[in-house]
Amino acid sequence: MSSPSDPTTTADPPRRRPQGDPARDLAPSPLRTAGSFLLSRVQQIGIFIALVVIVLLFQGLTGGRLLTAGNVANIIVQNSYILILAIGMVMIIIAGHIDLSVGSVAAFVGAATGVMIVQYGWPWWLGILVGIVLGALVGAWQGFWVAVVGIPAFIVTLAGMLIFRGLTQITLSNTQITPFPTEYRQLGGGYLFPELFPASTSPAEWITVGLGALTLVLFIGSQLRGRGKRIKLGVEGEPAWWFWTRVGFGALLILMLTYLLGIAEGSRGTPIVLIVLGILIVAYSVVMQRTRFGRHIYAVGGNRHAADLSGIRSKRIDFMLFVNMGVLAALAGIVFTGRLNSAGPGAGNLFELDAIAAAFIGGAAVQGGIGTVVGAITGGLIMGVLNNGMSLLGVSTDYQQFIKGMVLLLAVAFDVYNKRRARSLG
Repeated sequence: MSSPSDPTTTADPPRRRPQGDPARDLAPSPLRTAGSFLLSRVQQIGIFIALVVIVLLFQGLTGGRLLTAGNVANIIVQNSYILILAIGMVMIIIAGHIDLSVGSVAAFVGAATGVMIVQYGWPWWLGILVGIVLGALVGAWQGFWVAVVGIPAFIVTLAGMLIFRGLTQITLSNTQITPFPTEYRQLGGGYLFPELFPASTSPAEWITVGLGALTLVLFIGSQLRGRGKRIKLGVEGEPAWWFWTRVGFGALLILMLTYLLGIAEGSRGTPIVLIVLGILIVAYSVVMQRTRFGRHIYAVGGNRHAADLSGIRSKRIDFMLFVNMGVLAALAGIVFTGRLNSAGPGAGNLFELDAIAAAFIGGAAVQGGIGTVVGAITGGLIMGVLNNGMSLLGVSTDYQQFIKGMVLLLAVAFDVYNKRRARSLG
């Protein structure tokens, strides 16, 4: 037997280097990984891609008239009340309900504030405050029938649509009330300190520029802090390239809006209702994403029976949602009345359908449990851009209704397709 040091011992033949590592060969390429990630997010990003495509389409078809300073401000002001309603509507839909009465409630509150301010001579601020309280009471009335009595929300709000449309006509005696005080009208169609930096003497509306810069800093800072926390907790599932793409896209939108409202030719500054919308979007996004109440809304909409078994008070959630919807409907009615400078018996007609369409186009699920505030706002903007762009092109209202109906149908079909694909892959 040869010792290890014996030179006559035959050495082991050198091992051949494998041609390839099977694990490494089976690993997906970076391009395939990126593609898989985008496919997993198609439902979230599809709505934003659709908005960009529609904007670019109408920008080309209208010869650049869509993205002018004055027209962008008009889109915001003309659709502000629908966007306000969409915030509350998407929360209702996430919980598995629907509200068909918001247009009638908005009209009723507008009529009531008109009577208080114009006919009774109340201060404008008191009329607005009482109008908001009245909306909360209306929401509590409907929430009682849904949450306590147990009548389906579809029936309750269908009855509410008729009840509050009738009360609107009774309150106004089928006549219009006008004019409203200047301060009241500012909420619906006014601009933030319009005389401070007039276009005739100032190269930019510096309040808008300052607000845009502040919004940009807060947006980027919040995104960086959120990613830092997720990385620290080890729950970050978003690739760095996608994070920076998303942040860059959001920053670009903020810069573009700031330029159009504060610097571009014909800019008039920041609409007051845009400030209101911004506050509502941020506040309700925080509520839905970072509070127990928001998580409970998703839980109730996802599986009400399981939510009840886990200790969630689903009836209380339902009641609070309808109170909240009443408040937002009242605010939308005040904004709409102020913009028109008139309270009429036909106000708010079909508002509920526009708000529902905004929520579904924005990604809310028909069965409940899915949806976001930002998605509903994006869906509302899509409807607003469609309306505005087709009006600029001279498309008649009958064709506009047909096109908007097709957009809504395709959006819901896209949602159904995504769910089926997810189930088949899962």
